[in-house]
Amino acid sequence: MANAKLWICEICGDPYIGYAPPTCCPFCGARGRHVKAFSDAKPNFDVELNAKDKKNAEYALQVEVSNSAFYFCAADKTNDPEAKKLFKALGKVEAEHASIWKKILKLKEIPQSNDSCSVNYLDNLKESHARETRAIEFYSRAASESKNPRVKQIFEALVEVETDHLQLSEERGAI
Repeated sequence: MANAKLWICEICGDPYIGYAPPTCCPFCGARGRHVKAFSDAKPNFDVELNAKDKKNAEYALQVEVSNSAFYFCAADKTNDPEAKKLFKALGKVEAEHASIWKKILKLKEIPQSNDSCSVNYLDNLKESHARETRAIEFYSRAASESKNPRVKQIFEALVEVETDHLQLSEERGAI
């Protein structure tokens, strides 16, 4: 029988213990190609930011904090058990994304947000769809603007994750 190994996500830097790398990071949702054996992983958050990358990272932090607060609100207000779990999972992933930007921006803490949500599940799915669409558009643009390979890597990985989130809302009837 194989032995469990320590894996590290190069996008969020979080460790995972398992017999094989996960298909997606269980913390930030990055695709499995970003999860490496501990000895091969090189997550770097000590990045020099030019003015444009700093502005984009600060905005990305705001987006993720806002989205996380929205999803936790939606999880709290829905009566549908599957929706409650979905919104809670999305809130955790968005909070992890905020943590990535906190590390890149060298902040001591993540700012708070109290975004509101609806009590209606379908309204929250529609809002989720709109939020994920905006995030994908912004992250795509920020990735194309960045000259820093690490910043570009993070934005590109988050485009993929947010696209997965968008597909979840579409599958559940948001549009």
